[in-house]
Amino acid sequence: MHSDLDADEAWERLRASRSNPPGRANTGARRKTYSAALEQTGQMFRAAAVVDPATRPLQVFYGLSQAGRAIAAAAWSLKDQDWRLESHGIKATGFHLPFPDIQIRTDPPGTQGSFVRVSEALDSPVWETDPIRLEDVWDLLPPNLGYPLTTRDRLTPLYTDERSVGDHEHSLLSVPVCDIPDRVIDAGTREALIDFLTAYPTVAKHESYVTTHTLSLGSEAPPDYSRYEHGGGELMVNWEMPQGAATGAEREEYLRAMSRPYAGARYFLPVLSLMRRELHPLMAWWTVLYALSMLARYQPATWVKLISVDDSRHAVPIERLLERAISHLPVLIADTITEVST
Repeated sequence: MHSDLDADEAWERLRASRSNPPGRANTGARRKTYSAALEQTGQMFRAAAVVDPATRPLQVFYGLSQAGRAIAAAAWSLKDQDWRLESHGIKATGFHLPFPDIQIRTDPPGTQGSFVRVSEALDSPVWETDPIRLEDVWDLLPPNLGYPLTTRDRLTPLYTDERSVGDHEHSLLSVPVCDIPDRVIDAGTREALIDFLTAYPTVAKHESYVTTHTLSLGSEAPPDYSRYEHGGGELMVNWEMPQGAATGAEREEYLRAMSRPYAGARYFLPVLSLMRRELHPLMAWWTVLYALSMLARYQPATWVKLISVDDSRHAVPIERLLERAISHLPVLIADTITEVST
């Protein structure tokens, strides 16, 4: 992770918000739901912190699900009775398949399921008929960068450092695009980069990037990556500002419009083939934790084997994910409430 997370501070923010709930949660039934749902969220997460992976997915997922009710209650975009959530709004099947291939679908847009309504408030996509594989959503979570489930090519979040924007006035926004995988860097060609960036529409719309000093090739020179010792690397990428010369604040705002926040950091997220845009990080967590909770609850023998370090290569990645859920999600929940209620 590239950001510092303070779960205790996030819990303080959430508890403090209950005396003066934000957005539409400031009166009536929405206020009561907001307060009660956050109380249940806190209790679920405290319970999750003292159990092991055998049952932790249940407490963490249902804690997040209750937080979804608080988010919906506060959301300005959910009017009338749209904030009232019914059912999960998401389904997992294919538990007989290998763990990475578990299939996940959602209810249709406009329905009252929790996943669908919270996604609507966050302008995050849902999908119906064709399933998403668990591995594909697993890879969307920044803390899973170092924990692949298979050796397949991955589409993972690309971190960017908004502190590099600078204060000077300029017509280009220039920031590093980080965590580019080895397969792209090893290819070393413009074509390989273009092909990779098709999954990252906002990055694909760049104006230019730093190239190697190959004078004979001119504008066709290959990308000049900076490699990391642990694998992968980064590339300095430039976008033209729509209005021409822009202040540092304007360029930083442009970057924020192109990227997604994740607990104090910014990421360019890929758009999966079945989706119209990138999945909001909170909904990526929701999707993965829902699948894990269904495994733990309805397929306990399979789940126990999956989390056995003696039997499963997925055991340690699952352990790490569940540990990070307890520290990352309070920050994401607090930030998301601010996002939908501002």
